[in-house]
Amino acid sequence: MQGVRAFRAYLEMIKVEHSIFALPFAMIGMMWGSRYVSKSAWPGWSIFFWIVVAMVSCRSAAMAYNRIADREIDAKNPRTKMRAIPSGLLQLRQVNLFFYGSCAIFFVACWRLNPLALALSPIALAVTLFYSITKRFTPLCHFVLGLSLGIAPSAAWIATTGKLAAPIIPITLAVLFWTGGFDIIYALQDDEFDRAQGLRSLPQTVGRTKALIISRLSHTLAVLCLAAGGAMVGAGPIWFAGVAFAAGLLVYEQSLVNPEDLSKLNMAFFTLNGYVSLGLFFFALGDQITRQ
Repeated sequence: MQGVRAFRAYLEMIKVEHSIFALPFAMIGMMWGSRYVSKSAWPGWSIFFWIVVAMVSCRSAAMAYNRIADREIDAKNPRTKMRAIPSGLLQLRQVNLFFYGSCAIFFVACWRLNPLALALSPIALAVTLFYSITKRFTPLCHFVLGLSLGIAPSAAWIATTGKLAAPIIPITLAVLFWTGGFDIIYALQDDEFDRAQGLRSLPQTVGRTKALIISRLSHTLAVLCLAAGGAMVGAGPIWFAGVAFAAGLLVYEQSLVNPEDLSKLNMAFFTLNGYVSLGLFFFALGDQITRQ
């Protein structure tokens, strides 16, 4: 039973269910990159496998580092005090070992992909780790998180093609603005705690109403970037139907939250954003299948 509890604690620590946010966009980057350099959207099992390993290990390292860096803050916040380290489910030594192990696996995966992926791997890891400390000094931390997820499609493109090219940049920007927008919504529930602890966020800095306006503008930019990215790679009508689908979900997500009522925040944050990322992936996949 102790082993099962520890395993569950590790899964909770890295929020494995939240992989649904970034991994589908990495798969889109992989398909578009493969199509860019060949006539097929499928790069082969080896590249696919090592992209998944790199994605999972990098994200696991970032989440473990976040738990290490925030352990004292988490212990003070009623919403987070039951996380693995402050609750005692995992010891700091265990989480440190998990962090360094995840980093090592990530570098091996990048090495197995191609030289550029390996050369850029320290930068990619640094970006994902940097988010954890940004809330201490900037209210723009939401967009640093957005960048840490946004590099996923570009990283997968590089892993597939061995180089970075302009057509994938709009999708990276789309994920950046999409993530920043929904993280602002998520931060609404902690604005009073952040203010008391001297932590920074847009809700804490400009207030809930203005923060929601910024969130909505961010989601608008995300949709425009999704459309621009599709145009640059020559995507077909199925992809643009997916962009319209995502836009509709984001409008609905924004309608669920207002400054005085956060009762539907969890649905707006997790459920609908999961539908956005998975939905876009399946529309992208359908677009590629019809072009075979």
